[in-house]
Amino acid sequence: MDRVLNLIKSDYKETQKRILPRFPFTYLTFKDNHPDCSNHVFEVKDISYTGMQLIKKDGELGYALNSRIEGELHWKGISLRLQGLVKWVNGNTLGVGFSKDIDFVESIQNFFSVENIISSMKPIHKAQMDIDIPANLRYWIRGDGQVEVFVWQHNDHEFMKFVIIFLRRFVEWEDAKGIQSGKIIVNRDIDTPLSQEDEFVFEIDQKLDQEKIDFSLQLVRNMTDELLPQHVREFLLFKLGL
Repeated sequence: MDRVLNLIKSDYKETQKRILPRFPFTYLTFKDNHPDCSNHVFEVKDISYTGMQLIKKDGELGYALNSRIEGELHWKGISLRLQGLVKWVNGNTLGVGFSKDIDFVESIQNFFSVENIISSMKPIHKAQMDIDIPANLRYWIRGDGQVEVFVWQHNDHEFMKFVIIFLRRFVEWEDAKGIQSGKIIVNRDIDTPLSQEDEFVFEIDQKLDQEKIDFSLQLVRNMTDELLPQHVREFLLFKLGL
């Protein structure tokens, strides 16, 4: 846990690093609708209400900085048309900033409603897959679109920590330290020969953000026993402020 809790101090903002396991694929994809880019289908590595990070597994990207991009976000039978600008390009990944439109903001919030997120969530800790799950990580619930819940327990089964990540925001509780909220400012791959992991840098809110708490409460309230046992949900709700 030492490297997971590595703390960084800056002059203006407090940031903290986290190393978390990564699921190997996502059902959330983006397809460019431009005729010259009809074969450009991307995995969505990261997304928020204002932008997204895309990965293309093969072929050339073919996008210049500040070029316009337009297409459809696809997610398990539902889709959302969007447009924006390419903000950066790095190898096989690119960052897109969405066009600032009030109607679009409402549309993407509906697209990532709690109901849609819950319908996509799976208990990775139960999956019969060759995934390296860290010691003491007892529950790992994942929904596409950068929505995940991690719950750690001590060896005596007492709760150690939980992290809820959703659309580049997070809420975290840790034993003896309490609860905090913030946003993700860096998310990078750190694959090793034995595991696939992500390194997150969180910017900590100076004051607990009630909007992030409320979203987390909605998320946990709507989970079923299949995702998280009742006693775990009750613990999370209690620590989130019920």
